[in-house]
Amino acid sequence: MATDLIWQSATALSALLEKGEVTSRDLTEAFIARAQAVEPSVHAYLDLHTDYALEQADQADQRRQLGQVRGPLDGIPVSLKNVISIKDLPLTAASKMLEPFVSPYDATTTLKLKNAGAVLLGRLNMDEFAMGSSCENSAFGPTFNPWDTERIPGGSSGGSAACVAAGETPLSLGSDTGGSIRQPASLCGIVGMKPTYGLVSRYGLAAFASSLDQIGPMAHTVEDAALLLQTIAGYDPLDSTSFNTSIPDYRAALQEAPKKWRLGVPTEFFGEGLDPEVKEAVQRAIQWYEAQGCEIVEISLPHNELSVPVYYVLAPAEASSNLARYDGVRYGHRSSEAKDAIDLYFKSRGEGFGPEVKRRILLGTYVLSSGYYDAYYLRAQKVRTLIRNDYLKAFEQVDAILTPTSPTAAFKLGEKKDDPLSMYLADIYTISVNLAGLPGLSMPCGFTQDKLPIGLQVIGQPFKESELFQIAHAYEQAHDWKTTHPNL
Repeated sequence: MATDLIWQSATALSALLEKGEVTSRDLTEAFIARAQAVEPSVHAYLDLHTDYALEQADQADQRRQLGQVRGPLDGIPVSLKNVISIKDLPLTAASKMLEPFVSPYDATTTLKLKNAGAVLLGRLNMDEFAMGSSCENSAFGPTFNPWDTERIPGGSSGGSAACVAAGETPLSLGSDTGGSIRQPASLCGIVGMKPTYGLVSRYGLAAFASSLDQIGPMAHTVEDAALLLQTIAGYDPLDSTSFNTSIPDYRAALQEAPKKWRLGVPTEFFGEGLDPEVKEAVQRAIQWYEAQGCEIVEISLPHNELSVPVYYVLAPAEASSNLARYDGVRYGHRSSEAKDAIDLYFKSRGEGFGPEVKRRILLGTYVLSSGYYDAYYLRAQKVRTLIRNDYLKAFEQVDAILTPTSPTAAFKLGEKKDDPLSMYLADIYTISVNLAGLPGLSMPCGFTQDKLPIGLQVIGQPFKESELFQIAHAYEQAHDWKTTHPNL
């Protein structure tokens, strides 16, 4: 029974709970057992909150017996990237800097999950402070791709993607600053969605780059991603960048008949650097849409080639500012070797931060420094506007845009660890979506000859997540990629 449960969608598990065929404790115990069995091979979790989760599951079962069910997520396990606060539990952001820190409050997304009755199963591994594309930058060791444990799962939400792909949780939350939900979703063969900037509250999210960060769902199916986004989306006065807009019924939208969408294909996304197997799989998916009567329109996003350099000016600049708060005084790591206040600051940060975080702080501090601000930071902001305008111009012609999610399938552990530039280019197809503040979704569209997942990215118009889900759901329903799982 437990084996049957772990590969069910969250929507299917919710239906089983409603029929009384299983209890929330049954589900929670099944996923805990699965995690304990495969974690030595995957290392997706930093903390598996066994007792905490079982207590929540029992409370969900009691509510159900009393007819007080809170909705479709009541009693369903969900795991969170270790960058999202849960009150009274450790929040490390996979960094030694925050290893001793216990969050004094819930993130807004956490509170919404609790109010929906979700069972918070555990906290997931990631690149330190969400800085990375491979999940190798964690201070507590890398996560491994369930499809091939000698390969990376992607990053920075590598634990969130691997955990779902390995059957250790039906749903997870990640955060996406430059592709950190979509790229690992692609490499692990699941659905990952970055909402429009401002749709989901960032309150309680350990900040990396505040104008780019966005929390989003990761799941086996498009419908599950829609269900999870439905729960966490909405205006939050505690987040000054939260956008006050009505939240439609995303799952209900999936029941509508598929439309003859106009879908854009950017020429810039299919050139040099794209692996031939990835290109072939994505083109087959595009041809499928065309066969369904959709109009495929060739478009141009001429400034996309500048998205990586722009991102690696703006994101480190914001990181430099956000991470200045870790000073060894108020919370987090405090050096025991310091001789005075200044020494405490330098030693605490030197000991607490890993190499990639230090690299980005240095880069960000440089581009913000006197004499370089206009040359780098201000110019990057202007190019960011050009990138956004390219997308808005394209959306005058098309409903959505289809691209590869990642230029390659999962690469070997350590393959790019000593080549930061090559690692940064792994996000070439996802970064511009964050710079433009748009929603983007990755879903499986095939496998390489080595049986590694390939992802198709669908980029939507601002706050049109319903249409994005519809487009992705139509393809997913006609293919069986979601029923193929890794053999661990």
